[in-house]
Amino acid sequence: MFCNQCEQTAKGQGCTVKGVCGKSNEVSAIQDLLIQVLIELGTVAIAARQNGLVVPGNVNRLTSEAVFSTLTNVNFDDERFVPVIGNVAAARDELAAKVGADSGSFTSVSGTAAELGKLGESFPVTGFDSNEDLRSLKQILVYGLKGVAAYTDHAAILGQEDEGLYAFIHEALAAVPQALGLEELVALVLKCGEMNLKAMELLDAGNTGAYGHPVPTEVPLGAKAGKAILVSGHDLKDLRQLLEQTEGTGINIYTHGEMLPCHGYPELKKFAHFHGHYGTAWQNQAKEFAEFPGAILMTTNCIQKPVESYKGNIFTTGLVGWPGVTHVANGDFSAVIKKAGELPGFAEDSDKGSVLCGFARNTVLGVADKVIEGVKSGAIKHFFLVGGCDGAKPGRNYYTEFVEQAPKDTIILTLACGKFRFFDKKLGDIGGIPRLLDIGQCNDAYSAIQIAVALANAFECGVNDLPLSLILSWYEQKAVSILLTLLHLGIKDIRLGPSLPAFVTPNVLNFLVENFNIMPISTPEEDLKAILG
Repeated sequence: MFCNQCEQTAKGQGCTVKGVCGKSNEVSAIQDLLIQVLIELGTVAIAARQNGLVVPGNVNRLTSEAVFSTLTNVNFDDERFVPVIGNVAAARDELAAKVGADSGSFTSVSGTAAELGKLGESFPVTGFDSNEDLRSLKQILVYGLKGVAAYTDHAAILGQEDEGLYAFIHEALAAVPQALGLEELVALVLKCGEMNLKAMELLDAGNTGAYGHPVPTEVPLGAKAGKAILVSGHDLKDLRQLLEQTEGTGINIYTHGEMLPCHGYPELKKFAHFHGHYGTAWQNQAKEFAEFPGAILMTTNCIQKPVESYKGNIFTTGLVGWPGVTHVANGDFSAVIKKAGELPGFAEDSDKGSVLCGFARNTVLGVADKVIEGVKSGAIKHFFLVGGCDGAKPGRNYYTEFVEQAPKDTIILTLACGKFRFFDKKLGDIGGIPRLLDIGQCNDAYSAIQIAVALANAFECGVNDLPLSLILSWYEQKAVSILLTLLHLGIKDIRLGPSLPAFVTPNVLNFLVENFNIMPISTPEEDLKAILG
């Protein structure tokens, strides 16, 4: 295997024996094979559209789901990939027959998981291009596309779809094996960022349309005596269905990881048994899940290898998979609820303080006049967006120290699981505005962008002219797609860490530095001094 798509890749270069994430060589190869078959489907889908044919909706959805399933920490179950590859190949062949495309060069994909894994070894990411810089750009495109597919799938689950998004996913996939030049690939990469903005806009519409705009909410970090279910991942619909199915059962529902912002949605917080938040970020699952006395439900992504002590208590749903872990489908969480009833739950109430969430765009823009006045009066000197992915690799304490050292006349905006490096810090307020504003999940990056655009409009300047600095951490491919969106918007001076992507060559990095002044983090002291003077 060779995989360098996440920040924690082995030795900062690439995993070659087993993924640091827990991905086996066989699963890695099957995922590479799936991308190859998706590339072939993309080529046929383009031909279909060019011939005036409508690509069926189920093929579009299958494409985004399949691409998303190859994102880090989603599906580690090789057997689950077998029917996915078969379905993608069948869709490819059916479309090819309709347009009269030559299918002679298509990859044949029948066989067991082991056989498909062996076949997948013929399609490594290192084969995207012999030129390392062009290969780097193609990897950026593919990895960014995985993030786009994730957000596209999240939005589609809530009924928000756009044919143009699916068409781009097919276009980008089909571009991977083509002999494209530097400028063509750069344009595609930036277009990937543009399409990701559209996907996040659809997801925002889906979430707020179904569950209301988030409102500032105090979320307890302690427990309530009684049976319990813990929900991790990102999916709001799964959480809503679980809340409905557990209402009146005496089971309390807790969030973990990026589900914390769900407490701010009016249509979710109205459930009395939706109690509080337990634990921190995804990489701490082994310890935190082992200590949780109830059932655990993993949605969308961020699963780690379950420890034996809780393997029988954890369930996956949606695209998430782990060998030997019970998978529940179609929104039926009866097995999860049954398991929660068998487990002890929390013996007594506990008070571990609370945190605030719910500062998405509607809330922040609702007090924009106070924010603007604070800047004009000098009470607010600077804004820092400190967020992104958390992870286990050393160096992420930088983000904790940065927030702790940020002057008291600055405001910290945060989102995604990177917030767990400092989410419970008591930073006070400026004129009644909390200094720490939790915008939401990584899925809510659209909110952060809209806040920045609105402030720029209010001050009649560009986003790059605002007293705003982006200090981002990355781990997986959703972060790549968000970064591409920021670059598409022309955002400059982004500080990125804790390390730069292994798939970015020196020449590609130099291009990013010259055009966007993107830079690696250094130390909190040095970066604060450089930003604030």
